[in-house]
Amino acid sequence: MPELPEVEVVRRGLERWVAHRAIGDVEVLHPRAVRRHVAGADDFAQRLKGQRIGVPMRRGKYLWLPLEDTHTSVLAHLGMSGQLLVQPQQAPDEKHLRIRVRFTDGPDDPAAAGTELRFVDQRTFGGLSLHECAADSTDGLPDVIAHIARDPLDELFDDAAFHDALRRSRTTIKRALLNQSLISGVGNIYADEALWRAKVHYERPTAGFTRPRTAELLGHVRNVMAEALAVGGTSFDSLYVNVNGESGYFDRSLDAYGREDEPCRRCGTPMRRRPWMNRSSYFCPRCQRPPRASS
Repeated sequence: MPELPEVEVVRRGLERWVAHRAIGDVEVLHPRAVRRHVAGADDFAQRLKGQRIGVPMRRGKYLWLPLEDTHTSVLAHLGMSGQLLVQPQQAPDEKHLRIRVRFTDGPDDPAAAGTELRFVDQRTFGGLSLHECAADSTDGLPDVIAHIARDPLDELFDDAAFHDALRRSRTTIKRALLNQSLISGVGNIYADEALWRAKVHYERPTAGFTRPRTAELLGHVRNVMAEALAVGGTSFDSLYVNVNGESGYFDRSLDAYGREDEPCRRCGTPMRRRPWMNRSSYFCPRCQRPPRASS
């Protein structure tokens, strides 16, 4: 699934192409694409008509479009293969087009005139849904994701509070990094990358982390995400793209993820892959020595 850098790339594209545009018509082409909107496809389409989209927002891996002058937002679940694409109105429909949003006016950027927003999803795990905003939210945060923690690129992220929560969690470090109620936006790829940079094994218990060690790890998490964001994120196939359908290329810079049996870029030891929670963990057995209980 896309992680923070990939979702932020999409958010920035939406900010340029659809922010402050008025919705003229909504066409739901597959009911599964709005299955999280419990009132159904017709209600979803009718409630959006005439609304104006605010500045797209993101928390961790979650993306939403606030509706101006309302307390409602459109939450986008990208799932495994969801894409939000901005296309010329005359462009042929994509094979897996699920939702089309047409506008009645042009965006702030004149280059986007005559375009529409399309939600494309090959596997139909993702979708769009309307939600009320959380009671204490100032940015339209949908109430259904109010429990999601801030992400490490958020200026309001509290490093000290994260360290305290990490110590209390009594788990292992990769599980903690993927716990979106502790820290959001980090997924399997960037967890492996940050842990490799920090020389920390993924099964290291969180109870033993000191404040300096936590600060060092957070620094690596931020750095790897910032570097990925600068090149459009990580795209292993055509599914992870920005709003113009372009792929990111941080996969060329990955130091750990996907590099099984390749030499560690730090010490030359062959990298290893281990099954982990229905995923895989990639690590260097020399640089990231397992804790004694996991040896």
